[in-house]
Amino acid sequence: MNYEAVIGLEVHVQIKTRSKMFTRAAAGYGRPENTLTDPVVLALPGALPVMNRAAVDAIIKAGLMLGCAIAPVCKWDRKNYFYPDSPKNYQISQYDQPICAGGAVEIELPGPARNVMGEHKSIPLTRIHLEEDVGKLNHGAGGSLIDYNRAGTPLMEIVSDPALRSAEEAYAYLQSLRTSIVYAGISDCDMEKGQLRCDANVSIRPVGEMRLGTKVELKNLNSIAFVRDGIAHEIARQLAVVKAGGVIVQETRDYDGLTGTSQSLRSKEMAHDYRYFPDPDLMPVKVDPAWQARLAAELPERPFDRQRRFMAPETERGYGLPYTLASVLVPDRELSDWFEIAAKLAGPALAQAVGNWIVNDLQRELAASGVALTAAKITPAAIADLVKLIAAGTLLQNAAKEVFAEMFSSGEAPAAIVARLGLAAAPTDSAELENWCRESIAANAKAVAEFKSGKESALNGLKGPVMKAAKGKANPKAVDETLRRLLASG
Repeated sequence: MNYEAVIGLEVHVQIKTRSKMFTRAAAGYGRPENTLTDPVVLALPGALPVMNRAAVDAIIKAGLMLGCAIAPVCKWDRKNYFYPDSPKNYQISQYDQPICAGGAVEIELPGPARNVMGEHKSIPLTRIHLEEDVGKLNHGAGGSLIDYNRAGTPLMEIVSDPALRSAEEAYAYLQSLRTSIVYAGISDCDMEKGQLRCDANVSIRPVGEMRLGTKVELKNLNSIAFVRDGIAHEIARQLAVVKAGGVIVQETRDYDGLTGTSQSLRSKEMAHDYRYFPDPDLMPVKVDPAWQARLAAELPERPFDRQRRFMAPETERGYGLPYTLASVLVPDRELSDWFEIAAKLAGPALAQAVGNWIVNDLQRELAASGVALTAAKITPAAIADLVKLIAAGTLLQNAAKEVFAEMFSSGEAPAAIVARLGLAAAPTDSAELENWCRESIAANAKAVAEFKSGKESALNGLKGPVMKAAKGKANPKAVDETLRRLLASG
C-alpha cells in the first residue's frame, strides 16, 4: 500500500515591539536574566494586564500580508497549564475568536535546476492569533533555571491547514512565510534568538484516503533546515512503524537536529486539557475598516508579486530580469529596494546590467568586507552611472571591474575614477575599425554563416578578433554596429 504524508505547521513569531504584550516592561533579547520583568510579568497579586496596541497593529498587518480575513471583534482567553515557564500558570491567548482567519502562504518549490523557477503553490492557513510568550528554561548539570525575560513578549501563532505533503514543501513554506513577515517589518524572525519557532504536526495515510491519520507533533525544530530534516525523519519513522504492523500513537516528540533522531516526550494534549475561558481582565478588541485601511496602506509589495514584476517586460512596470537575478534580489527587501532605486536611475534598458552588478559584484564585496549594505560607501546612483558609462562605450567591461572596486572602497563617483585613472575607452578611427571588422568577417566564415542564419550569439565570434586587433580599446558598441552594417550589406 502506498502512503502520503500530511503536514501542518504551527509557527510562533515574536512581534518586534518596544514593550511586552500586556505591560510596559521592555521587550528584548540578550539582557541579563530576569531583568525584563515587572509585577504583571511575574503575576504578582493585584497586577492587571493592559493590551499593547502596537502588537495588535502588527498581527493585523501580518494577516493582511497573507490574505487573511480580519475579525471585526476578537477576544482574549486564558490557556491554563502548570509549568515553570509561566508564572501565572496560564497564558493569555486567543481560542475561538482569533484576530485573523484563513489566508494563504505562496511557496516556490525547487526547480529542475538552480537557474530555473520551480512550481508555485498556495498553502492555506487556518488562523493567526495573538498571545504572550512564556519564559525560558535553561537546563544545566545542577538543575534548571528560569529566565522570565522572554515571558510576556508579543507572540503570534500562525497555523497552517494540514495541506503540506513533503518536507521540501514545509521548508519552502517557512522560507516564504519568514520573508513576508520580515518584509512587513513585523519581526526579524531570527531563529537563534527564538524570534521564530516552529512545531510540525505529521501524519501519514493511504493515498486516496480523505481522513487524517494519527498525528505526531515535533518540537524543538530550531532551524528551518531542521524543520525539513525532522519532518523527513518522522515520515520515515511512521512508514516503518506501519509497515511493521504497528500503530502510530498521538504524541509529542523531540527532534535532535544534530543526531537526526527523535524521542517521545509526552502524549499530545487536546484543547479541553487547557480549560480555555475568556480572560476577565481584558476587553474584546473591535477592528473597524478604518483601522485595517490605515495598516494596509503601510504594507510593502508581497515578495512573490515583486519577483513577478521584476521579471515582467518593461511595458508592464517590470525590468525584464531573468529568474537568476530576481530570485536573489527579492528575498532581501533591503537589497531589492536598493536595486530598484539604481534601475530607475539607469533606465529600464539597463536594469538587467544593474542587477548583474548588484548580485555578482556588490554582494561579493559586501561578503568579503563584512560591511552591511546600509554602511557601504557605494550608492545606487553610482551603480546606475557605471552601467551608463559602459553602455555609452566610454568604459570597457574589463576596466569597469577596476572602477567598481574603487567605487566600493572609496565611494567616489565612477566618472571621476575613470578620469583619474585614465580608463576611458580610446576613440577608434572609423576607417581602421571598419578594416578590422572586414578582416574578421573574411577570416571567420562559419561565424558569418551562423549569424546570417539567425544565431545572434555568433556575432561574438566576430567581435573577439576585432577587440584583439584594437588591443581591447575599441568601443564595443561601435564594433557591434560596424559588424552588423557590413554583414547586412554583404
